[in-house]
Amino acid sequence: MNRRDALLALSTAGSALWLGRGTTRSDESVPRTRMGIVTYAFGIHQKNKWAGRHEGLPAALALLEESHRLGAAGIQVELTTAQQAHAVQLRRRAEEYGMFIEATFSAPQSADDVDRFEKDIQTAKAAGATLARTAILPGRRYEQFKSLAEFKQAEKHGLQALEWAEPVLARQRFYLAVENHKDQRIEEKLETIKRVGSEFIGICVDVGNSFTLLEDPLETVRAFAPWALTVHFKDQAVRESETGFWFADVALGEGFIDLPAIVKVLRDAKPRIHFNLETITRDALSVPVLTKDFWVTMPDIPATQLARTLAVVKSKSTPKVFVKVSELPVDQQLALELGNVQRSLVYARERLSLS
Repeated sequence: MNRRDALLALSTAGSALWLGRGTTRSDESVPRTRMGIVTYAFGIHQKNKWAGRHEGLPAALALLEESHRLGAAGIQVELTTAQQAHAVQLRRRAEEYGMFIEATFSAPQSADDVDRFEKDIQTAKAAGATLARTAILPGRRYEQFKSLAEFKQAEKHGLQALEWAEPVLARQRFYLAVENHKDQRIEEKLETIKRVGSEFIGICVDVGNSFTLLEDPLETVRAFAPWALTVHFKDQAVRESETGFWFADVALGEGFIDLPAIVKVLRDAKPRIHFNLETITRDALSVPVLTKDFWVTMPDIPATQLARTLAVVKSKSTPKVFVKVSELPVDQQLALELGNVQRSLVYARERLSLS
């Protein structure tokens, strides 16, 4: 059975899609974009049960409905065996809407975890996904690790995780996109991907994360573009602090990143790649580049890269103190998050030709 026939067979399997009470449906007048939405862009809404919308729907279906209502092209969402019961329903509804599905789940953490990994892939495929985003190192590098040796050990384990994953990916004909997750710098990430040497393992290019490791966003995208499988798309704002700088997700077009240039680089390299909005409405992150601990795992970075980063922070620093999202009333948090997503979709459609 070829892939097309398999999809047709799956589309007739299972029960009819169940829509919960409170679900809103988009009408044809909603402007559409070519950009998807990552589950983390709606973290506050999901924590607060969508403020009464999509009542009773499983998480992935609720995100799909909301994303369709706003005119998004698809979603990137957690799809593991826990979501298996709703996978076919999710795929059928996405096909009805003409939307794509991408998964997110972890690579195998041990040889004994490979079976779980393969089952997650099977669930994702049943939902219509052909790739999953993952991260292979825990936490933010400058927060998580207390020594270079500790970082190197985690990096070694991350490589091993991909080596455990590769035979399964090849057998399932499924792709794994490893995010630059404030963990490895450009050369480290590329060395990891190249050492695995698999056509089924590439990169989820996050266009903002690597700035916290003193790398230029456009240079990062240029380096990763040949290996790009999917994109976490966002804009960032910065503000000077006593220990370095504050780093905040903002709606597209409201930060310092050269988004049009980044879109061009990625489209030139991979014309069919999916851009997924990952603006996370949360408190600004502290990046303590002026402290000793920040440098523990990166002792050999040239001073010129620190100087370049601080120059960008100084010249692009936002004049206003960042809002402490966690201290706002819930209704204001919800409104702020929805506004960030809506403004981003409009910007993508009208300013980035993602329509």
